[in-house]
Amino acid sequence: ADCAILIIAGGTGEFEAGISKDGQTREHALLAFTLGVRQLIVAINKMDTTKWSESRYTEIVKEVSSFIKKIGFNPKSVPFVPISGWHGDNMLEESKNMGWFKGWNKETKAGSKTGKTLL
Repeated sequence: ADCAILIIAGGTGEFEAGISKDGQTREHALLAFTLGVRQLIVAINKMDTTKWSESRYTEIVKEVSSFIKKIGFNPKSVPFVPISGWHGDNMLEESKNMGWFKGWNKETKAGSKTGKTLL
């Protein structure tokens, strides 16, 4: 695969379980890199359960960035997108519930790319 989308549960307790030593978030990111995936997109799901919290999003981005850097991904080339799959926020259209989210940025050799939604 050329690209993988890592869906992370943003809910309290769910993220912590996934990012823990034996968590699936860690396992899936490591598997993707091991299998040769070099382009990663991180979607932080269930933002509705956090009451659309910017601080929760920032906390998760910081922790996941640190982890994916250790396994070989460059966090500056990884778009992070807060979403709610249940409500469709930031999936195809920009969310009205997360006005604080100004969009994702991805740095590449060809320059910088930006966007506001997952797809």
